Amino acid sequence: MKIILPGGAGLVGQNLVARLKIKGFTNIVVLDKHIKNISVLKKNHPDIVVEYADLAQLGEWKRHFCGADVVVMLQAQIGGNDYQSFVRNNIESTHFILDLIKKNNIKSVVHVSSSVVVSAADDFYTKTKIAQERMVLESGVSCPILRPTLMFGWFDRKHLGWLSRFMKKVPVFPIPGHGRYMRQPLYVGDFCNIIISCVENRVESGVYNISGHEKIDYIDIIREIKKVTRTRTVIACIPYKLFYALIWVWGVFDKNPPFTTQQLAALSTKDEFEVIDWPGIFDVPYTPFSVAVDETFNDPRYSKVVLEF
Repeated sequence: MKIILPGGAGLVGQNLVARLKIKGFTNIVVLDKHIKNISVLKKNHPDIVVEYADLAQLGEWKRHFCGADVVVMLQAQIGGNDYQSFVRNNIESTHFILDLIKKNNIKSVVHVSSSVVVSAADDFYTKTKIAQERMVLESGVSCPILRPTLMFGWFDRKHLGWLSRFMKKVPVFPIPGHGRYMRQPLYVGDFCNIIISCVENRVESGVYNISGHEKIDYIDIIREIKKVTRTRTVIACIPYKLFYALIWVWGVFDKNPPFTTQQLAALSTKDEFEVIDWPGIFDVPYTPFSVAVDETFNDPRYSKVVLEF
């Protein structure tokens, strides 16, 4: 079975490749344009095809769709301050990929959307992911659409992974405001197993809200990371406006900051996502948050591998 992973060098893709191989899949093609993360993937998995490809511009990479059995659409711009980057990587790339799926009559497709499409957040990521999901729904391509909440796990370069690395570098870890912002973090290992279940069981259609089964405040997430990584930093709450100002100044000097003012606003948005019985629907056991965090930061194989932004 030939599996194509557009945008497969990011968090989900790196984890998915590892788990696909455990399941016995060998004919895997990853298309991505992040050179450093492509290098990481090639080093960890020299036995699969990994190719540089700007998916927002049709090129030689399209040849891989010929004879493909499965496409898992992972391409996404998650962070940054340039709106056009979100348009290119979330919308324009999806147009080309959907067209290639139809031209090559590929029957098994999985689209990775996001919980932000039903969120109260209003930022570049949310706007373009809403447009992307609408494109998929209106394309005529029958496929399961998965809407994960905030994900973490091996290769996490932006969320809990970045927080853990930042925590090790500073004596005081700042928390915006009171820190009581409820999150529903999803272990990417569980999410990848859901994707594999869709592939193996030929799930054809449906929209699924894949939320973490535990509701945890942001400050408690930070405390769990500190506990598991045995970091000595002091966790301190600072005024929200001051935190916002510091993030804004960081964004002035860093074109691709790890955390933006838009993401800070999204963090403080009061969202609570539907929790469905995805363990029963996809036959994928749920990993408790504390266990998943320990696996994330203490696994001997991949916990020390870091991707770039």
